[in-house]
Amino acid sequence: MNLEKNLDRILLRVSKPTRYTGNELNSVKKVEGEFKVRVALAFPDVYEVGMSHLGLRILYHLLNEREDVFAERVFAPWVDFEEQMRKEKIPLFSLESKTPLKKFDFIGFSLQYEMSYSNILNMLELSGIPIKSKDRKDNDPLIMAGGPCAFNPEPLSDIIDFFVIGEAEEVIHEIIDLYVYSRSKNNFNRTDFLLKLARIEGIYVPSLYEPVYNENGTLKEIKPLYKNLPSKIKKRVVKDLDKAYYPTKIIVPYMDIVHDRAVLEIFRGCTRGCRFCQAGMIYRPVREKNVKTLHNLAKRIIENTGYEEVSLASLSTSDYSSLRELVEILTDEFRDCAVGLSLPSLRIDSFTIDIAKKIQEIKKTGLTFAPEAGTQRLRNVINKGVTEEDLLCSVRGAFLAGWNNVKLYFMIGLPTETYEDLAGIADLAKGVIREYREIKGNTKGVQVTVSTSVFVPKPFTPFQWESQIPLQEVENRQNFLKKNLKGPGINYNWHDRYLSYLEAVFSRGDRKLGEVLIKAHEKGCKFDGWNELFSFEKWMEAFKDAKIDPDFYALREREEKEFFPWEIIDPGIDREFLWEERKKAFRGEITPDCRFNRCNNCGILKLRKGINCGI
Repeated sequence: MNLEKNLDRILLRVSKPTRYTGNELNSVKKVEGEFKVRVALAFPDVYEVGMSHLGLRILYHLLNEREDVFAERVFAPWVDFEEQMRKEKIPLFSLESKTPLKKFDFIGFSLQYEMSYSNILNMLELSGIPIKSKDRKDNDPLIMAGGPCAFNPEPLSDIIDFFVIGEAEEVIHEIIDLYVYSRSKNNFNRTDFLLKLARIEGIYVPSLYEPVYNENGTLKEIKPLYKNLPSKIKKRVVKDLDKAYYPTKIIVPYMDIVHDRAVLEIFRGCTRGCRFCQAGMIYRPVREKNVKTLHNLAKRIIENTGYEEVSLASLSTSDYSSLRELVEILTDEFRDCAVGLSLPSLRIDSFTIDIAKKIQEIKKTGLTFAPEAGTQRLRNVINKGVTEEDLLCSVRGAFLAGWNNVKLYFMIGLPTETYEDLAGIADLAKGVIREYREIKGNTKGVQVTVSTSVFVPKPFTPFQWESQIPLQEVENRQNFLKKNLKGPGINYNWHDRYLSYLEAVFSRGDRKLGEVLIKAHEKGCKFDGWNELFSFEKWMEAFKDAKIDPDFYALREREEKEFFPWEIIDPGIDREFLWEERKKAFRGEITPDCRFNRCNNCGILKLRKGINCGI
């Protein structure tokens, strides 16, 4: 059928039709011509989630700067639109030109969350593309994937043709250039191309590697099947962020999205060394943009979009060395046009009253702090490096500056956690309320929202050896907090324990889980991060059908020398460093931030030459 002609009629039947229309301000719709390469940037969730992701925006505009590339977007269709697609026999299509995905050369999936994997399979099926890479022919699109979850690519290794490990701004050009060259030879062969691709640093082609297992089901090794292939895949790192591409004419959606604001990335990496945090390990080293660069970018983004808020983005925004100067410059710049600033990812110990007052001169935004644990003992275990007084001092300053709404994030199920630590979460929340009462004389208007997630042991962290706590114990601890987090001005939110369990399975899983994914897809699993569609029962049936025990991945403590599925990847962090950090955790010892102290010998310095580690 003619999709363009019939789309209006179909969209009348679905919720949020602007998810599928495209043509937003600053979107790129190139005139049909001799484009050598078509790339579909695919986000395995709905439009409003995917359009909030900075990485997709960067790659979209970067690729469209090239005359020989036609880069478009595609998102997972919500269930009502999928129903219409299947009824009308409409294949999944791109937003810009409404081209079926099967006609693209590359489809690139962003892997931000393990529980979006089922959507990848559903999107491939809706596109008419074979789900398993071994079943694809030379004229099928090449399926690539990148993002934080690509640091353990094995669960998706039967499905994805190749993974981009690390930062993609530079390596994506190398991929495209090789493809253009290979196509120019007029005898394109998929296997030959993947062999050449695998020799580019930062590219993992799983079909060219074979996992070898021990008798107990653990991995022995992942070995290359051809000579001259790397035994480990080094991540790609952009050395100089001031020179790196960053879009200033970004797409402005017609509908509300999750993070509907201009995003200004101020630096990458983090050296705080929180022992549960994968991002703090895999995104090292720290690289900052200078204030002049950021000022110019911010002005151009606001001019080109009309956004009324700029979010200063990083893993720990208040660790930016020139934050005070940047905030002063941007508030002065945007005061007349009423563009506000938001500072996510604030460190409790570095938040100041002056910065709080400065950013609320134009527009007051919410404040979020992440103590992560309820007692100092447990904060030392996880190397959080903040105290209760740090938190109370910060919220005191915020309340004096006019705030009355604070969000606090914690984790439950951390290694060595006790119920005394859980009681500390309630004590901290009530302590924040007391600070407000001392300042205001009452608790009228104050709102403290406490959110807890369930600890998931992640690859390339000091806690990668740990087990997750059992589901029943998660429920017990959540119920304990429900009883203790009561009182005026306190709200408590908690994460679904079943989702966290599956996240633990897939975050540390191996290639065997590909069969589970396929069986779960056949049972209708999709949008697993959405409560109304998530079915734990279907997932458990899929594991049973595949004869795989999920507890083996989620609830098993690892041996020191066990080879992990993700160790085909080299993130630049030494295993020995991670093991020593684990031992220090159980001794309750803090490791200072190497940006302000001596080098901690994590290994990142030897990954690449020519990068300033931030020390």
